[in-house]
Amino acid sequence: MTTLKYNSVLVPSDFSDLAHNAIDTALSLTGDTSRLTVIHVAPPLNTLSVGDPAVAWQAVNDETRSEHLRHEFDRQFRDEKYNGLTFVVVFGNPADEITRYAEANKVDFIVLPSHGRTGLTRLMIGSVAERVVRLAHCPVLVLRN
Repeated sequence: MTTLKYNSVLVPSDFSDLAHNAIDTALSLTGDTSRLTVIHVAPPLNTLSVGDPAVAWQAVNDETRSEHLRHEFDRQFRDEKYNGLTFVVVFGNPADEITRYAEANKVDFIVLPSHGRTGLTRLMIGSVAERVVRLAHCPVLVLRN
């Protein structure tokens, strides 16, 4: 397979199988984990349920959430072929944060999955992939499921 000559590739992940496949695809396209950054966008604390005991007792904060997400990433990507991947956690709206991170860090290329929502569901909640394509300053590869 021909490898892409991008220096910096960003792959958003929600820990789904589709996101895992996007990471594998990006890795096969670049051939180098040191050029890949995996980003996970978590919702801000103020959007979590007030009834959630962890929120009510202030037992959860962004630092502990980041640690748990890092642990999950390390668990899912412990295979040797993933050594060298950079993992980043940010908080906010997924499309906005993905494109903001890409521009701020001079990312050359974004690879992300499309969850394939159609019809009313897509109309109501929108498509992260579609917004990333519209907002990104660099080329975006959307992988259809």
